[in-house]
Amino acid sequence: MEFLIQHNLLGLVIGISTFLIIGLFHPIVIKGEYHFGTHCWWAFLVLGIICTIFTIIVKNVLFSALLGVTAFSSFWSILEVFQQQERVRKGWFPKNPKRKYPFDNEK
Repeated sequence: MEFLIQHNLLGLVIGISTFLIIGLFHPIVIKGEYHFGTHCWWAFLVLGIICTIFTIIVKNVLFSALLGVTAFSSFWSILEVFQQQERVRKGWFPKNPKRKYPFDNEK
């Protein structure tokens, strides 16, 4: 940690990590909606709350920042799960043939 602070790299590490965390949540949302539908939104809520609590508890700036990014990426993913279902309805993503969708009866 001292190395990162001494060489002014802490912001760069947080930025790169933020990019990777946000990028990781995109396929998680897609897979979550595919397998569980919009019912998986609560898992993102629980993860977000847990990460928010640990963000407050952790003293290390780097880990606290990364937990905060993970928390709010989780909260944002709640909205994304419902938007992903709409993208499936439009045919932009494949439907899970083992699941029944609320829009299957639309004509």
